[in-house]
Amino acid sequence: MTSTKKDPVLVVLQLSGGNDALNTLVPHGDPLYYDNRPSVRVPEDQVLKIDDYVGLNPNMGPLKNLYDQGKVAIIQGVGYPNPNRSHFRSMDIWHTCEPDKVGTEGWLGRAIKDIDPKADNVLTCVNFGRGLPRALVMPGVPVASVGNLETYGVLTTIEAEEQRTEALDLFARMYSPAMGHGPVVEYLSQTGMDALKGADILSTAPAKYSSSVEYGGSSVAQYMRNIAQVHIADLGCRVLYTTAPYNSFDTHAAQMVAHSKLWTDVSQTVSDFYDDLKEHHASDNVVVLLFTEFGRRVHDNGSGTDHGSGGIAFVVGDAVKGGLYGEYPSLASDKLLDGDLHFNNDFRGLYATLLEDWLSLDSKPIVNGSFEKLSLFK
Repeated sequence: MTSTKKDPVLVVLQLSGGNDALNTLVPHGDPLYYDNRPSVRVPEDQVLKIDDYVGLNPNMGPLKNLYDQGKVAIIQGVGYPNPNRSHFRSMDIWHTCEPDKVGTEGWLGRAIKDIDPKADNVLTCVNFGRGLPRALVMPGVPVASVGNLETYGVLTTIEAEEQRTEALDLFARMYSPAMGHGPVVEYLSQTGMDALKGADILSTAPAKYSSSVEYGGSSVAQYMRNIAQVHIADLGCRVLYTTAPYNSFDTHAAQMVAHSKLWTDVSQTVSDFYDDLKEHHASDNVVVLLFTEFGRRVHDNGSGTDHGSGGIAFVVGDAVKGGLYGEYPSLASDKLLDGDLHFNNDFRGLYATLLEDWLSLDSKPIVNGSFEKLSLFK
């Protein structure tokens, strides 16, 4: 178990669309990679080599630097049995740990409920981006969802408390025909007040923040900067979540250009985020999880790659025991699953590791069972 004086914090960066594992952690030492990728391949002399078999995409230099410092764990062949190649369904499975039915509760929603059962802090979890990822959904768990930290707020331009109450009552009257007046008033009153309270507190974070780190202009970079601001403001947040632009990693066509840009952005952003926290002496109690809903097909389609399985995940942080975890899935044709990589690390084992060895929670009711953990932490 990890010991730290400060409460451990989990940051999640979701890479939506299905990141191509083969061109991220490139098996440069396997001729089958080049046989299967006549068009969508990373030349061997450009790979940022980790060993004689694998290395990182050449656009991942900043992340490779963190890897060389021992701060990055790479989980190879991560997935689940009977993989689903639908973006929506596969992401749903990752979000709810329910591969056999449509789940309604998110794994992190359950975790937040355990961390803060009485919802004493409306900012135990903050999401950056539009909407609310299902991973964070749980009845009774308030989650602030922020589009722009500088302008965040629900009705925050309404200064007088009476006017706020009147506006919330108006929302209640609008929605009560569909839900019934009692439940909707209770729900809106609670979530509305939670949102108002959370907005008021979060609005103080940017003013407390000063940094020499200059993030890029992408939405991922700006949201990770927001996460740094909120973490450094020390508001008691334990789970901070954001998502790469919707399905941006879905590289069916023109992959070599698109994938290169994506990893240039994400790799630099993660490095900037780490440097920012380091500058503020705030990196020691944070780990970052990067995951995607599935990998891509082993054989390219001439311009890009189609939906596959057997993906890759990263865990980054000072407390992380860096290195490669699990075996790289075999590219041999008789070892593939309908032309896809097999998984050899169940994602629920990765979650269990983060929940138990980082957040000190009982993972079994959260991930719905017992799964083999990884030795990710020092």
